[in-house]
Amino acid sequence: MGTGIIPTAGAQTMNLLGRRAERGAVENLLVAAKAGRSGVIVVRGEAGIGKTALLAHTRDRATAEGFRVEECVGVEAETPFAFAGLHQLCAAQLDRIDALPAPQQSALGVALGLRDGPPPDRFLVALAMLSLLTEAAEEQPLLVLVDDAQWLDQASVQVLAFVARRLTAERVAVVFAARDVEGVHVDMLAGLDPVLHLTGLDDADSRTLLADGVHTTLDDSVRTRILAEARGNPLALLELPRSALATGWAGGFELPDALSVPRRVEETFRRRSAGLSDGAQMILLLAAADPTGDALLLWRAVEHLGMDRADAVPAEASGLLEIRGRVQFRHSLVRSAVYRAAASDDRRRAHAALAAATDPHLDPDRRAWHRAQSVLGTDEDAAQDLERSAARTLARGGAAAAAAFLQHAAELTPSPLRRATRALEAAHAKHDAGEFAAALDLATIAASGPLDDLQRARVQLLRARLAFHRTEGVDAPGLLLAAAATLAPLDPSLSRETYLHALDAAMIIGASGETRGVAEVARAALAAPPTPTSPLPADQLLDALVVTFTQGYAAGAPLMLGALEAFRDHGFDGEAVGEMGSRRWMWLATRSAAGFYDAERGRELALRNVRLARELGALTTLPGALAALAGTFVLTGELALASEAAEEGAAITEATGALPQPFGELMVAAWCGREAETLRLFTTRTQTARAESAAVATAHYALAVLHNGRGDYEAAAAAAERACRTDETSNSSISLPELVEAAARAGDRELAESALAELCLRAEASGTDWALGLAARSRALVHADDTAEAHYRDALEHLRASGITGHLARTHLVFGEWLRREGRRQEAREQLRIAHDALAAMGAEAFADRAARELRATGETPRKRATQPATSLTAHELQIARLVATGATSREVGAQLFLSPRTIEAHLRSIFRKLGISSRRQLRDLPLP
Repeated sequence: MGTGIIPTAGAQTMNLLGRRAERGAVENLLVAAKAGRSGVIVVRGEAGIGKTALLAHTRDRATAEGFRVEECVGVEAETPFAFAGLHQLCAAQLDRIDALPAPQQSALGVALGLRDGPPPDRFLVALAMLSLLTEAAEEQPLLVLVDDAQWLDQASVQVLAFVARRLTAERVAVVFAARDVEGVHVDMLAGLDPVLHLTGLDDADSRTLLADGVHTTLDDSVRTRILAEARGNPLALLELPRSALATGWAGGFELPDALSVPRRVEETFRRRSAGLSDGAQMILLLAAADPTGDALLLWRAVEHLGMDRADAVPAEASGLLEIRGRVQFRHSLVRSAVYRAAASDDRRRAHAALAAATDPHLDPDRRAWHRAQSVLGTDEDAAQDLERSAARTLARGGAAAAAAFLQHAAELTPSPLRRATRALEAAHAKHDAGEFAAALDLATIAASGPLDDLQRARVQLLRARLAFHRTEGVDAPGLLLAAAATLAPLDPSLSRETYLHALDAAMIIGASGETRGVAEVARAALAAPPTPTSPLPADQLLDALVVTFTQGYAAGAPLMLGALEAFRDHGFDGEAVGEMGSRRWMWLATRSAAGFYDAERGRELALRNVRLARELGALTTLPGALAALAGTFVLTGELALASEAAEEGAAITEATGALPQPFGELMVAAWCGREAETLRLFTTRTQTARAESAAVATAHYALAVLHNGRGDYEAAAAAAERACRTDETSNSSISLPELVEAAARAGDRELAESALAELCLRAEASGTDWALGLAARSRALVHADDTAEAHYRDALEHLRASGITGHLARTHLVFGEWLRREGRRQEAREQLRIAHDALAAMGAEAFADRAARELRATGETPRKRATQPATSLTAHELQIARLVATGATSREVGAQLFLSPRTIEAHLRSIFRKLGISSRRQLRDLPLP
């Protein structure tokens, strides 16, 4: 646990002078939380500005209102220890862990070091923390206070930021306080609202605070000087007078320095500590060097140095710290002032004493850390201790902390070979933690050492992966190919996976004059090691893609359909993410299913990928899986389900702070005919992406659908043609029928016939009902002669069997349009009526309007659909309603959607109100779209 802060007598009240708005904000937060409306506030400001005083005021008000209060404080020296912040918050709630769902129990237990198990996904830990806090809030309202959040370890900040974003109706209030410093950890709080920016007190409040805090007469010039130097910072107004009274500040004529207010205050703390005895200064240094605040540990370190406990008396008398059951500093700036002012030899002595005082069995990682800080130069034993700490930390899911331990271990290693090896492992750990710049630096250090061939290949692979993940750079496929070739004789399995990664990268990035296209990458991948005797699904996927892009779609289709069958039959539960053939490639398999018109396997794989991600709590991969599922649902005409999946993915992306993946939302908006939303998402999707990328192709596919629905065929043809210019087979395959329809209707017969030829080639190779149905419909659209009717009826038969209901309804539409133009009004009405009803029911409003216009042209007024109560529900509410209608409890629904049972109950109240019902049983009897 990090050390707390001791305010001076009355400082909490005085520091809140002029903070009426801020007090009102936190008090309103507590009122709302007590009433069942959870919320979060982020308090920001420089050191000493009054953040801690505001938190103390919040704590006091919450306690008076019957809240339970849990607190944690970040300490700069504590940042290398994964989940250190969660340890503080969970200390009093460990008895509740057994009530959590089993996967969450395991994840949180492993993260806190309470049990053994596989490394948990950090967001599954976050879900467990959310459940733990909401369980506590069932008994009484809960306030969570997080001070000095900028110094919390990365894993804890990620978890707490996620929890704050998912709170809705749990009677939980969260207040973060963070200093205004640049840092990745603080950035993780971005997007949490509201943010209270504390600024300096005005002149009147500053004078009041100065007068109340200084019980002696100040010279007017000195008072003016203090007010000017402090700039309204409450801590400065309380601390700077000590320096002024000690030196006289030359009657106000001393030249000011250039230090910021916090640094100036820190300097006053340094001067106060420097005036103490050597023994007292060492007591302060020991306390500053140990972030746990453990008084017993401090006394053991004192004894190890042969010092007397009496040395602590002047240290406490100075007002800089207090030693009771815990060691607490006057302010966090005291800690930094003491530690920075100490000579390096003294700092090493302090860490050595703390290492000796730390139990190697109870806290081996902290002992290793202190021991490492005590080393001058290199020390293999200390490096080994850090390496073991890294392994333990990684096993708990703390990738960032493990990377920090490994990096320091490399710095302490005397042997060049072992130093390079550890630097390489640290680089991979930094990559896994998302710290790409640090990973690249460490890879450079590793490459300069005496590595073996496999290690050099792994450096090469890491650089290639970094080139792709950091910028999706055009050189990524080439770098991955080079790494794959180097790995081929050294690690055949990793080589094959790297070739697959290179192909995937080439499809995503797209070909241009600057980079290798997919065909070139596939030709290079012919050199991949032979397929193993017992190939995994990803081995088959690699072979299928290589054949497709070197020998053509028709040659690759049988292999691809076989690979998709292997993915469907393979068990992925519990399989390591990094293993060749693992579930990490299921999303590529899902995309490939669309590229080869395999509707059944594509839907099954998309659903399975989401299910596995949910079960594992893998919120880093779940948004992508949900986006792929949304796209699959769009193609099968299940637009309501697609909207739910897209909305859930967007909510999780926002909660985790990941980059948005809006292509599911974009496809839904286009098929639903929502022009403004489609154009907005199109702009968002394309403004930063490379013109040749798969992302841009997907966006143009959506634009083509939108324009086809609205009957703007020239615009649709231009968008569809652009979408087909991609090496990504899923985009080109789903865009071809849009291009045929648009070009045929726009009168561009040459373009329509060219697209039809390619579509027919793919349909014959695939042989699926989906492909054959689209090809038959497209023939009818292009030729529109005596053979058209037979093609339309053939299309209807195949598409009915395929389950692709969106295109089935659209086929009824274009068939009806053709019949009307042939003067067969009665037959046209039948087809158009089916099309209108189906398209309207699924929510494809633009296509439904097109069908309605055609029906009116035949002399029939389209039937108005009876408004269903469920249409008033949002996509998220509809998803909850469906799950509850199956008999799932609020706890079960919450576990699936990563929300608390209270939040589910709040949504249910809204659902019941909108539907005019009052029970779950009534919900089961309602037709839900």
